Amino acid sequence: MAVKLQTIKDIRNYISGELSGLYSERESAGISNIIISKVFEMNRVSSLLKENEMLAGRQKTEMVIRYCRKLKTGEPVQYVIGETLFYDCIIRVNPGVLIPRPETEELVDLIVKENKGFTGSIIDIGTGSGCIAVALAVNLPSSKITGIDKSRRAIKTAVKNAELNNSAISFFEADLFNIDPSQIQNADIIVSNPPYVRISEKQFMRRNVLGFEPHRALFVPDNDPLKFYRAILNLAGNILNPGGSIWFEINESMGKPVQDLLESYNYCGVKIIKDINGKDRIAKGKKGA
Repeated sequence: MAVKLQTIKDIRNYISGELSGLYSERESAGISNIIISKVFEMNRVSSLLKENEMLAGRQKTEMVIRYCRKLKTGEPVQYVIGETLFYDCIIRVNPGVLIPRPETEELVDLIVKENKGFTGSIIDIGTGSGCIAVALAVNLPSSKITGIDKSRRAIKTAVKNAELNNSAISFFEADLFNIDPSQIQNADIIVSNPPYVRISEKQFMRRNVLGFEPHRALFVPDNDPLKFYRAILNLAGNILNPGGSIWFEINESMGKPVQDLLESYNYCGVKIIKDINGKDRIAKGKKGA
């Protein structure tokens, strides 16, 4: 039977019905807003005000139906439409990079607020989509930013996102565990959102994350959950300027171990900061002279 989608209200009801059993009512509503915004180029308020108006153009309603078919497989909406909004920046995403999370926006927000007018250099290690580097470049325009990632596909995505947001960022491909520090200019800030989910925590994760997002960017072995932080700190010993700061996004259960690790590398003023949900999520420290 043909699907008739004549109004925005029809589309909301259609998406809600198609995703029933896969997402909660609240999540389906959020997905509807994202799809409507993408397809019809209208914000949530406009879509509510015009929800009973007749839509023109079958091509757009067919696009909604195609998106829904993909969503029903569990594919995240951000991958389905190919982009997401991160700290007021449009970030293109694909299955080669993680979908940026609100917790990472909190990390960026703290760095921006602490470094107004910053003119130094920033290195984003494990840049992925480039979301952190792009957001910092847009909001700290006098800084010099470099993004590093092992994945060639991720670097290509990050370069496109920098161009999309008119931000000047240097990106290069390198393996954190086999990198020559002389390849990298010294930094005043190092930031990273490395893999930090332990393999044993897979059982608590949603199917759409496990089935579609890159595992190499998510998981660490249970017997060495801080391997990326330690590697970054080893690199920082060569490239982070004295007095420079380091910022990490962390596993909520690893606040104390990360703090101990930073202090063992002689970082001072180490803080573990909770996210909006009250979970340990961000670590920061300053390199001694």
